[in-house]
Amino acid sequence: MTNPRPLSLPAIWNMSFGFLGIQFGWGLQMANMSAIYQYLGASESAIPLLWLAAPATGLLVQPVIGYYSDRTWTRLGRRRPYFLAGALLASLALLAMPNSSSLWMAAGLLWILDASVNVSMEPFRAFVGDLLPPAQRRVGFAMQSLLIGLGAVLSSALPWLLTRCGLADGTAAAGAIPRSVHLAFYVGAAVFLASVLYTIATTGEQPPADGAPKAGGPTHALREIFAGLRAMPATMRRLAVVQFFTWLGLFCMWIYFTPAIARTVFGGAPGSPSYQRGVEWGGVCFATYNGVAFVVAFALVALAKRGVAAKSLHRAGLLCAGAGLLTVGLWRTPELLLVSMVGVGVGWATILSMPYALLANAIPAAQMGFYMGVFNFFIVLPQILAATVLGPVVQQLLGGRALPVVLLGGACMIAAALALAWVDEPAAEQA
Repeated sequence: MTNPRPLSLPAIWNMSFGFLGIQFGWGLQMANMSAIYQYLGASESAIPLLWLAAPATGLLVQPVIGYYSDRTWTRLGRRRPYFLAGALLASLALLAMPNSSSLWMAAGLLWILDASVNVSMEPFRAFVGDLLPPAQRRVGFAMQSLLIGLGAVLSSALPWLLTRCGLADGTAAAGAIPRSVHLAFYVGAAVFLASVLYTIATTGEQPPADGAPKAGGPTHALREIFAGLRAMPATMRRLAVVQFFTWLGLFCMWIYFTPAIARTVFGGAPGSPSYQRGVEWGGVCFATYNGVAFVVAFALVALAKRGVAAKSLHRAGLLCAGAGLLTVGLWRTPELLLVSMVGVGVGWATILSMPYALLANAIPAAQMGFYMGVFNFFIVLPQILAATVLGPVVQQLLGGRALPVVLLGGACMIAAALALAWVDEPAAEQA
């Protein structure tokens, strides 16, 4: 593969813009799915299992998509066919989700949505490695972080904004999903597809100098995938530990933050007006940490251009996120929760960018898509652990209380920051 030339910031913005839509869809999912399950009759202890199918599928989808995207070359390019296919499928799932008539319909649509998002997202990560030289990759991933933050702010707060603006009613009959959630998911479908199409239209790809390597049949592909897993670089193996604790902490928050504050801060039960206010405020909290991440991403772009080490930036972010989640248990006033979200937002900005900057310069360029997909294992595995273990813990040990799980998430972030000490920063990254 030829060494890519440096790109201007506007060009990096264009190549990253699709992440606005990807995160818009993912943000709607993270902020609303637990509540959607409860609208359809799920108990708090059952919620983690209803999240399980999507990450389990991701274990297969991510490395396979990465493997084949490394070996694809079409008139549309190498990565862009996957951007487009994932965006189309995810948009259809977003349109259908708020019309779910049962728990299992919602869980099935979440499975389709999560798999489709990954079809788009993993090649987008590899896109940075394809098109940017090593010295610019921190900037590229920081730009992705900026656009992810913007998309997540808009998506997380959208149901609350629609209700406050009088465009939709935030209440609903028992067993029904509020109109504000319906409209938010419809908007999300449009934004997802339009953003990905913008990147496809504005950013071209150059064919590999020696042509794309050929992909074998399924059996040959599986052999190559397992061989690649055994040959993971040392930096990637150590980053995997950091990622595991980081994302276990995030899933503790995403699954249980909204139910926790709806009960402890707003004093509501599922289906009550006070609980719905808590759910909407949970969206505001998620929008706040994503808004902070959006602002911090500007600083990350500037610091990355100045050569500040990705490892140092990431350690600071993880410590801020841990402190933010641990302080959630202190507050009984809704507005004070936003203080905690500031810390989470600083961490989220680095989580979305710095691990990938560390990884991109430690893996072979010809296997960029594959290893980016494998790296997502260490996002999916903690999600599966959270989905299978947290439900029984909440039900049997915590008496149905969700708040201690959020605090556990803060402890996991601190553990991730400590584990980062064992990660060696690649020489190209330090330059």
